[in-house]
Amino acid sequence: MKFPMRSIPLRTSLVALAIITLSSAASAQNRSHAHIGHVGDAWRDTPDGAGFLPTARAEADIAATHAGLAVSGEGNLANIKRHIAHVMHAINAESMESGPGKGYGVLAAANGIATHIQLAGEAEGASDNVKRHSNHVATSAANVVAWSESIIERGQALQEATDAAAALEMAKEIQMMVNSIVSGHDANGDGNVGWGEGEGGLAQADQHLTLMKQGEGLTR
Repeated sequence: MKFPMRSIPLRTSLVALAIITLSSAASAQNRSHAHIGHVGDAWRDTPDGAGFLPTARAEADIAATHAGLAVSGEGNLANIKRHIAHVMHAINAESMESGPGKGYGVLAAANGIATHIQLAGEAEGASDNVKRHSNHVATSAANVVAWSESIIERGQALQEATDAAAALEMAKEIQMMVNSIVSGHDANGDGNVGWGEGEGGLAQADQHLTLMKQGEGLTR
């Protein structure tokens, strides 16, 4: 016995198609939002599972503290070397066996910021807001990576120094780079610190990540 085929009304078909389309778009957007969350909120292997950006800022604060202590020791060579070693540990945990840093390092965290914010901007369904600010955050993160690498290079040279005055000058250079990581650097001398190449630091990355999250309705 054959049963007659029942036709599906056109309106029902269109509604079902719209639901599928919206669901697919939402899924794509969620992939973009997931990477934003990795940068700002949580990641699986960071200390306390924090996002890459708060991890970088916490490590950078430790580095800034010890950079300040290094240059305030009245030219004591041992003091300078000790505190710059602490700076190096906070910048790149692999550069020193131990130290006061959290064991992750600014360098690793900044690389994580750059990678995941680029994935957010390149994800299918990413909004224009995400695409725009992901470039700003990624550029600032790339600056932090460059400064971090320079700090490690300069710090290694400082550890070989035998003259306190020379070591102090290197420590001051390192402190300036740490400050740039934390707050950015006015590279073009216009009185403002933007997100651009050679300027943006973690503060600017945080600013543009916040703008991105606000635009996506991800802030509370």
